[in-house]
Amino acid sequence: MSAVATPVAASSSRIEPAYAPSGISEPFWVKALLVTVALCFMTLFLFVPLVAVFFEAFKKGWEVYLTSVTEPDAIAAIKLTLIAAGIAVPLNLVFGVAASWAIAKFDFRGKSLLLTLIDLPFSVSPVISGLIYVLLFGAQGWFGEWLQAHDIKILFAVPGIVLATVFITFPFVARELIPLMQSQGSEEEEAALVLGASGFRTFWHVTLPNIKWGLLYGVILCNARAMGEFGAVSVVSGHIRGQTNTIPLQVEILYNEYNFAAAFAIASLLAFLALVTLALKSFIEWRLHHATSQPDQE
Repeated sequence: MSAVATPVAASSSRIEPAYAPSGISEPFWVKALLVTVALCFMTLFLFVPLVAVFFEAFKKGWEVYLTSVTEPDAIAAIKLTLIAAGIAVPLNLVFGVAASWAIAKFDFRGKSLLLTLIDLPFSVSPVISGLIYVLLFGAQGWFGEWLQAHDIKILFAVPGIVLATVFITFPFVARELIPLMQSQGSEEEEAALVLGASGFRTFWHVTLPNIKWGLLYGVILCNARAMGEFGAVSVVSGHIRGQTNTIPLQVEILYNEYNFAAAFAIASLLAFLALVTLALKSFIEWRLHHATSQPDQE
């Protein structure tokens, strides 16, 4: 036994040093080059455009800026954007929690199909998703005649914009929670059920506290995408000023009309939203890392 064990230990001790220094033995110039390339890329494609948006927005002063963002069409676009996001995000929250709970905690037939469907908006162009709703609810669509007969308006109205926004954003919450729930396992839920807790009580007191930061992270990303969606909403909105234009569509119209000051003023609202989202995202990532590392330390 000892004669066999000794060569194995010796061989393993010879193998370990070959892999150990791989992450720390790079020359300084390689690290400096990689950091420089990353910083140049971020400066060119992130910081410069972001600064340009705010510079152009305030180029003509606060008075012009406030006039642009308080103009009736701009106010209508902001309200519609908030309405669409306010409906789409809670719906996707419910769907994301239910789907991730089912996928992470249970085995059932069609599980892989459900995962594929959740990823569908990531692979389908937003314009194509908008055209799907035109095919379904347009005047010549599958349900168009029935909708017209009952005086129900989906396209070129708020319902169509909400449907397009829901479709584009529904993977974000689910895709954030699925790996988190899978990594946590189901032992705590099973213990709660054995102790007599109901399904709702188990979810509220056991599952939800464990996923709260991941859930909030997914909601923030979902909200940012909902408020900034352009392609799908552009197809189903009809571009009716003051009625079906969201913030991105309003920016496009103002820019096409060469009203650059107003276009950049409205665009700065989305840029500010991006900065707030980034700050919240960083905070939640820190809290999520802290929450996952605490059990290991204990």
